Amino acid sequence: MTILDAAPPTAPVPVVAPAGPTRRGRRAAAGAGAGAATATTGPATTAVTRGGTPTAATGTAASGSSTASTGTAAAGTDPRGRFAARTALVADVARHVADEVDRDARPPREAIAAMREHGLLAAAVPTELGGEGATLAELSVIATELGRACAATAMVFAMHQGQAMALWRHGGDGAGVTELVAGVRDGALLASSTTERGIGGDARRSTCALEPDAAGRIRLRKDAPVISYATEADAILVTARRSVDAAASDQRVVVCLPEHTTLTQTSTWDTLGLRGTCSNGWLLDAETTADHVLRDDYATVSARTVLPVSHVLWASVWLGIAADAADRARAAVRKQARAAVGTTPPGALRLAELLVELQALADSVRHAAERFDVVAEDADVLDSTAFALSANALKIGASERVTDLVTRSLRIVGIAGYATSGPSSIARHLRDAHGAAVMVSNDRLLHNDAGMALMTGALL
Repeated sequence: MTILDAAPPTAPVPVVAPAGPTRRGRRAAAGAGAGAATATTGPATTAVTRGGTPTAATGTAASGSSTASTGTAAAGTDPRGRFAARTALVADVARHVADEVDRDARPPREAIAAMREHGLLAAAVPTELGGEGATLAELSVIATELGRACAATAMVFAMHQGQAMALWRHGGDGAGVTELVAGVRDGALLASSTTERGIGGDARRSTCALEPDAAGRIRLRKDAPVISYATEADAILVTARRSVDAAASDQRVVVCLPEHTTLTQTSTWDTLGLRGTCSNGWLLDAETTADHVLRDDYATVSARTVLPVSHVLWASVWLGIAADAADRARAAVRKQARAAVGTTPPGALRLAELLVELQALADSVRHAAERFDVVAEDADVLDSTAFALSANALKIGASERVTDLVTRSLRIVGIAGYATSGPSSIARHLRDAHGAAVMVSNDRLLHNDAGMALMTGALL
């Protein structure tokens, strides 16, 4: 979705999704340039359209492109990995718009369209469901390469994958859930809403609740301080208490489709970095049916899928940010070396030290991804406190390391890296890197770890 003529930040902005066709029908209509709706509340007017260029460019190509690329990989023409060529194409698009996305704090629509077109949003769909069955290790590599180009694009990819994997791992066989799995296979983008005003950022508690009515439908209202890229998503997975009488931690996940959902903007995402994720505040009102509620409770969904997958893929994005900053530092030192042949540039030693730390971060990220792939179906391991400690350790460690690595790179490059633009600039990298520690507060994770650490050691 695209929002046009948004109201000033101080005024709530209503976003009313069009009713009518199914998701597949809307996608086909978008490809034909159809599907627009407008909503007005008071002085604020918001137009929502699904027929813009990004959607039209991806409407029917996703499935075909994905199949063709898979055939190429199977033939052995892509020795770096079956997603490498497609990832490079998407990264080129993301890199081209990254500065504009950052400057204007707008969604990376062109890169999202490219991810859809080239099958990256659908990469993890299991083969038995008609997908390519990407492992977390493969998704991690994709996230890193996208992170090199545009951190906002990479974070959209990372956040989408955690929600998508929850569908087939925990969703059950309800018609609403299985239809959305098919939608993801066709390129649908998923967002999530877990935090809520008044609970201090704790995703494992909800104030809002699922409220069934006499007609058998379910109503939900959630006051979310942030929902990333909500206007671009084909569905939002929302956490809520199982019922109005349930405890705050007794949560379920419900699929909220655009035709079932009204979003009213309550705050604007005007941040230091990661500006293109567009994590505005929204009041979400939805009316849906029981077949859109995932089978497993959120405690299970989080422990076995969303938390470990998210932490691996977030860390992979941060690795990409650090790697691109290091590449710019290397280019600066090489330039110094060419200018004084026969001497060692002053930044060469610092560069060598930087690469040691960068490799250590890469090894920890890849190890965590491969470990998840090994135990992905082992509930005992996934539910263990040791595994939770390891997932949190990756997030905390990577988020601290990325700012250090980018800062070191800046010092190696010098004043050219301090510029806000140009081929040597590391300004955007540094601002994006500082978002890592506050995306789910490290202090909150360490507080949770403190109790678990008394019961178990590290999962090595």
